Order: sequence, then C-alpha cells, then structure tokens
Amino acid sequence: MAVTEPAPAVPAEPHAPPTPTAAPNEAGETPGIPQEGARREETGEGSGGGQGSEGGAGARSAPSGRTVRGTGYESILRRQSLRESAARTYARSLPIVPVRARGLTIEGADGRRYLDCLSGAGTLALGHNHPVVLEAIKKVLDSGAPLHVLDLATPVKDAFTSELFATLPGELADDARVQFCGPAGTDAVEAALKLVRTATGRDGLLAFTGAYHGMTAGALAASGGAPDVRVTRLPYPHAYRCPFGTGGERGAELSARWTESLLDDPKSGVTTPAGMIVEAVQGEGGVIPAPDDWMRRMRRITADRAIPLVVDEVQTGVGRTGAFWAVEHSGVVPDVMVLSKAIGGSLPLAVVVYRSSLDAWEPGAHAGTFRGNQLAMAAGTATLAYVRENKLAERAGTLGARILGQLQGLAAAHPCVGDVRGRGLMIGIELVDPDAAGPEDTAPPAAPALALAVQQECLARGLIVELGGRHSAVVRLLPPLTLTDEQATAVLDRFADALAAAERARVPRPSPSRRAPAPVPAPGPSH
Repeated sequence: MAVTEPAPAVPAEPHAPPTPTAAPNEAGETPGIPQEGARREETGEGSGGGQGSEGGAGARSAPSGRTVRGTGYESILRRQSLRESAARTYARSLPIVPVRARGLTIEGADGRRYLDCLSGAGTLALGHNHPVVLEAIKKVLDSGAPLHVLDLATPVKDAFTSELFATLPGELADDARVQFCGPAGTDAVEAALKLVRTATGRDGLLAFTGAYHGMTAGALAASGGAPDVRVTRLPYPHAYRCPFGTGGERGAELSARWTESLLDDPKSGVTTPAGMIVEAVQGEGGVIPAPDDWMRRMRRITADRAIPLVVDEVQTGVGRTGAFWAVEHSGVVPDVMVLSKAIGGSLPLAVVVYRSSLDAWEPGAHAGTFRGNQLAMAAGTATLAYVRENKLAERAGTLGARILGQLQGLAAAHPCVGDVRGRGLMIGIELVDPDAAGPEDTAPPAAPALALAVQQECLARGLIVELGGRHSAVVRLLPPLTLTDEQATAVLDRFADALAAAERARVPRPSPSRRAPAPVPAPGPSH
C-alpha cells in the first residue's frame, strides 16, 4: 500500500520489508550490533551499501580497540556503541541510522524507509521537516538575526510569546507570565517546582503514582518510584489496573477521597504542600488518561486549600490529545503549565507559564544559558500557528478515536492485548500474559518480553513504535498530527502483522487446567 505524504515527500513505503531484527537481550543490546567491549576493527563497509572506508593515518592512530572504519550505517552503529554512554536508550532497540526524513517517514542510511510513530517522543507535532518549520528557520538564518540572545527581547521571541498566549486557556492567558528555561522539559519542571515553593513559602509536593516529569533531580523526585520524602505519592486513577481494585468512576472517586483525607487529616503526616503536579494523560506511565471529572476534582481540592496546581503538558500539549492542551478536555485552568517538546517545532525549547500572582522570583532565580534559542522560537511559532489555523487538534481527536476503535477490534481477536487506551493521537496498547493465573478481579500480568518482540517485529516491517508503562509492556503510538487516513491504515496494518508474528513466536504457557503433572522428584538422601 502506498502512503502519500504532503508534497514534497519521501515515499512512505519501504523498498522491501527489512530482515527481522533480533530482540535486545537482557542488557538491552541488540544482537548483531557489536556493543561495549567489542574490539572489532573494520577495513571497509560490508552489507551497509559498500560506501567505502575511512582509512587515513588519523584512524590508524586512534586508541586500540576503538577504531571502526567505514562510513556505512553498520560502522556508524558500531562506533556509537563503542563511544556513547551506557545511558543511551532508543538507540538500543532501534538500530537505524536516519539520514533523511519528511512527515511520517524516515529513511535510514541502509536505504530502508520507516513510518515513524515515535515522533521524537511526541516532539514532532507536524512530523519531520515540515515546510512551514523549515521556512521559519530559513527566514531567521537569512535575516542575520542573532541566534543566541540569553533572555533579551527580540522580534522572534515576541512573535513566539504572542502565538503561545493565543493558544492558552483564556483565563490563564489574560493573567500569565512566561519563564523561558533551559531547553528541556525537565528543566521547566524544575523551574515550576522552584516557583511554587518560592511563592508559597512551603516545601512539600503532591505527585502521583506512575508519573514521569523528567530526569533531573527535582523532576525525577516527583516521578513515580522516587523516594524523595518531600514528595507525597497519591494514587492516579487507572481503570485497567486500579489501585483500589474497582476501576471506573468509583476508582477515581476513591483516589480523590484519599487525596482529601491526606490533606485534611491532622495526623496524616502530610502538611500543606507547595503544589500538586499532575499529567492530564500519563505518557511514560503507560498512556493513562485522567478522567475529566477527576481532574476537576483535583482543581477544586487544590483551589480550596490554596495549593497551586501544576499541569505537566510537555508531551500532551500542542494538539496531541485532541485539544490544544490536554487539560482543556476537563475545562480545568491550572495555576502553572509546563511546556516543551512540540512548542519548539522540533528544536529544543521549554517554558513555564503561570499566574502572575505566583511571580515572586528575584532576578536570576532561575536562568539558563540556552533559554534564548531563536531558531526554536521561530520553528515553534510556525508550529503553534499551523496547528491552530488548520485545526489539527480536532483532527487528532477524530482520527485518534477511529484508530482506538480499530485497535479495540484487533484486541478482541488477540487475548494478549489486555487494554487499548489513549486520547487523540497519544495511544497505548498494553500487552499481557493471558495464560498466567491470577485473582479473578485483577488484570493479567504485563508481558514486557512480548511487547519488546512486537516492537522489533514492527521495526522489521518498517514501523517505529515506543514502549512505555510500568513494566515496559505498553506499545505506544505517537504519530504526527499530520497523519493521513491512508497512513493511519498503513500503521495499523503493520502493527497487526507484527502483533500476529510476535504471538506466533511466543511459547504459550499452559493454563492451570491443562498443566502436566509435576514430575516425581528423584530419591534423595534419607534423613
């Protein structure tokens, strides 16, 4: 099936389905790609396309064991595995070398083409290299404008803030301040936490199980699983794996009651905090949308107790969920919004937007050398305007609902699909082990090995997906908002094929009623 990209475009179909890639081992490395400790030298390029060798005295004089010659994709992957840190992530499960991209399509150095449903972890609202983004960047470059200005005012920055404020919930936009941060969402989270602590004079924080807010110290402390004693963990509503065993509206109600009890009980051990931080849809936590009524309840709870409500829209913002900002589904207007990823139009940019009453900072209280990224602001202005003018948020809601319905139909034929959920074009498919015995009122255990196999089978068919969730058992789809109906069909076809292939390769566990009797142990020494 041909997939049509908006012109000009790279054809979206691979030349041929690539050979299935072996799944990473327990260390997260993909077999066939030499990893740390490999002391292999190459004198030329093999199956990567015969693109020649690097050669030269410089290569020969490199430290022993670290010279990998060749300019083809296999040599590039080997050099990456030898040189880059063990903290790298996506490169382990996606052993490709992108060289060209447009819209939904990435072309690798090996000539294969992939449909990218990772989109820079949600960064690419318009897909790769959208013409309006490229034109905005080119305009700044051709103008001679400074590219680095710290926090000085510029026409480019003014245009960005004007467009950003035009997209915000009206009540917030009318009384907002914006803080430009270091160019990553995690720094914007740090800024938001510092802001509410400064404004309230309090130190504690309310956060939720399953949350993900970044990898710096403060942001990580607010994420699920962190042990920071200043952060109180609250149960996030989860219909499929409800912490109270009820799910639905009842589970959300119990979550809200638990929150109120902790705050109002003088013996709970929880003092009035500096703020509450929440995601309207938990992304890395497994694509779990918060019920709208529950979000409104959190707003009432925090407002009644003068607790600033911080909403993390780093991945959910700019139309991703079917509204320009995910919090708008509930009608909630937060006190603080943390924004990054798509607001930079594919380039690094992060801001915090907040009510003016919280603006208690001293000059320089939060700063960063690269908070004046002019190219990102230009690309971000173009992206925000394009999404708004072309109603891509509404389009994401409509197309996302259609995709969810088709995936739910697929789940009916595949017992390993435990749940399909999401909002707009932020979709998750949780894979489970249907043969594992468990209490009748609980969901089957997650199947991370199966999810990993599905991801690799997707890659072999030219489809890039991400894994998330508490056990990395949720296959995530984050396509660009420019996804066409035809492209959506191609994505679903490839996913369905990959799921079936991974299921066939999986060795089923015998159900309790079919299990063979345990072997009789061999006689041992008598007592």
